[in-house]
Order: sequence, then C-alpha cells, then structure tokens
Amino acid sequence: MSIEELFLLALMPVLKTLLIAVVGLFLALDRISILTAEARHHLNNLVFYIFFPAICASGVIGSSTETGIFSLWFIPVSILITFLVGSALGWILVKITRAPRHLHGLVIGCCAGGNMGNLPVIIIPAICAEKNNPFGDPSTCSKNGMGYVTLSMGIGAIGIWSFVYKIIWAYGKRDDRDVSVYSKLRENQHGETSKESLDSITRALLPNSNSNSKYDEASAMVETKVSIPIIIEKKVKSLLEYVDLSVVFRPPTIATIVGIIIASVSPIQNIMVGDRAPLRFVESSVVLLGDAAIPSMTIIMGANLLRGFKRSGVGIWLLIGIIVVRFVFLPIIGVGVITVAKNLGIVGSDPLYHFVILLQYAVPPAMAIGTITQLFEIGETECSVIMFWNYAVASIALTLWCTYFMWILS
Repeated sequence: MSIEELFLLALMPVLKTLLIAVVGLFLALDRISILTAEARHHLNNLVFYIFFPAICASGVIGSSTETGIFSLWFIPVSILITFLVGSALGWILVKITRAPRHLHGLVIGCCAGGNMGNLPVIIIPAICAEKNNPFGDPSTCSKNGMGYVTLSMGIGAIGIWSFVYKIIWAYGKRDDRDVSVYSKLRENQHGETSKESLDSITRALLPNSNSNSKYDEASAMVETKVSIPIIIEKKVKSLLEYVDLSVVFRPPTIATIVGIIIASVSPIQNIMVGDRAPLRFVESSVVLLGDAAIPSMTIIMGANLLRGFKRSGVGIWLLIGIIVVRFVFLPIIGVGVITVAKNLGIVGSDPLYHFVILLQYAVPPAMAIGTITQLFEIGETECSVIMFWNYAVASIALTLWCTYFMWILS
C-alpha cells in the first residue's frame, strides 16, 4: 500500500473518534444540558462497572481461539517499559520547567500512563473493518486485535490505579508531610532540655558495660534472631498497606483476569465459548454489553474535555513538554523496542500484534488520571487543560504515527 492509502486508513478511526467526542462535548454544553455533571457521573458508573469490564472480558476470551493467551507475554513487558520511561521523562520535565510541586505527580503521571483503553478499542476495529487494511481478513483482524487491546487495557488499568495513583497521591501529600516534619522539629527544639535530662537519667540507670558484656552479647544475639522474622512481617504489612488492593483490582482489571482464566482453562472455555457451548448465551450477553462501551466512553471523553476548553492555568512550556514526551519521545522509543524485540524473535511475526504494541507508546494520557485528580482534589483544573490539548494534538499525531507504524510493518 502507498503512504497516502495508509494515511487515509489511519485517519478514518481518528475522525470517527473525534466525531463521537464532539457529540459528547455538544451534549455537555450548558445550553443543551443533557450530559450534565450528574448525568456524566451515572453514565461513567455504567461504563466503569458494566460496559468496560464486559469488553475487556469478551475481547480476551474471543482472541483465545486464535492465539494462545500466554504467547502475549510481551504486552505487559512493553507496558512496564512505557510507564518507567514515561515517568523518567516526566521527572526530567518537571525539573527543567520548574513546575509547581503539587503538579509534579500529575505531570509524571500524564507522561507515564497512556490511554490504552478508549482509543485503541476504537482504532483497531476501525482499521480492521477497512477492506484494504494491511492486517488481513477483517473478521480475524478484529477478533485478534481486540484480544491484544483488551489485554493491554487490563494491564494498563493496573498500572494507572497502582503506579500513577500512588505518584499523584505522594506528591499531593508532600506539603502535609513537610508541615508535620516542621512541627516535630519545633517540638524537639522546645523539648531539648528535657530530652538531655532524660538521657542523663537513662545513662545513670544503665548497668556497667564491662561487667555485663557477655550478657549483652547473648541478649543481642537472641534479639537479632527474634527480630528478623518480625522485621520481615512488618515489611510485608507495610507493603500491603502501601498497595491498596481495592484500588488496583478495579472492575476492568478483574474482568480481564476472569477472561484470562476462561481463555486458559480448556474445560471452562468449552462450556462457555463456541457455537455448541452449553452456556454460549453468557458470552453473547457479555459481548452485547461490551459493544456499548466504545460509544459511551468516547462521549464521556468529549464531555470531560469541555472543562479544559473553558479554563487555563498550565504553563505553556510544561504543556508543550508533556505533548513532546507523549507524541515524540515515547513513540520513537516504542519503535526501538519493537525493532529489538523482532530481531530477538520474542514477539512472533504477527504485524497486528506489533502494531498494538507500538500503539501503546503513541496514545495521549489516560482519562483515568482525571478521575484520580478528582479523588484527591489535586490539580483538577490543570489536568483538564492538559487533557484537552493532548487530545487535540492526538488527532494529528496519532494519525501520523499510525500511518508510519503500518508502513514499517507492511
């Protein structure tokens, strides 16, 4: 295919996404007042708890008949690379631009966490639906592509709700920690005299070290033996407290895990998947619910971008920096990653699989980051502005990168 044909092929899904997003933006206008804040809240709940998990589960299950689920192990590895590289570039960006401290977590999160849900779910089926697509038969392309994308969505959701969630929380709470440290320092200054007196009393009550040295050594050995398992136990408890499992295992993630289990366990798959399966109506119902996810998510995305259109408050260089990280540096790194992986023979020979992996590096920031800022009430306005301009630029950048990806893979 010529570069012009590939460009038009890449442009079609982006135009579809923009059209549906504009509908959502239009419905959210004050004059129309259909997608009000309350309506968006209820629709978002439907998407988050019903539609989105359904499309995650159905996509993974549907692809299992054509590709082995465990052969897609490079997808989580690639997503991990995007988070690590993106967060490193975001950290460099906040240092260069001297962004306000309370925005550090937001900027790093936007650079690290990409939209591996809404956009790929729309782009892949739209490209596969074209008769002249470079990935073969439209039905097989769509079936396999949705499996790749839904697995990416599930793994990406874990990264967003664990890694990015904690980064935004940590930087948002830093001011509170500074206040608490300052108050402790003042308490120590006021109580310096009493502390010295307590230390002197303690030294007076301690026994002579020379007379009880053997006893002290034995006590230290016993204390060390006892303290090691206690220390390990404390570390495990602190780790479990740090990783909030209720936040990590959100409905889309749980649905992806269920889909992986059904796809990997043959007896369960034979009962639920296929034209002759006794419980095939379950799969059909899940697929039907999942079909509602794409338009609903895109309408919500357009409605949420309205706030960024109305407000400002982010430095121009910080905004440009995030756009450059997401649409220049990360896609270039993605091309390098997939090139090395292909040369090592660890990603197979399916060009659609390679395309989905490359797409992980070229998408704008995840819309879930806006939800996280609302939860913590940190940088909500700034997040709306960042999202608006990133998605505006994505309409051009994503088209160009998709064209280039298909060109190098075809």
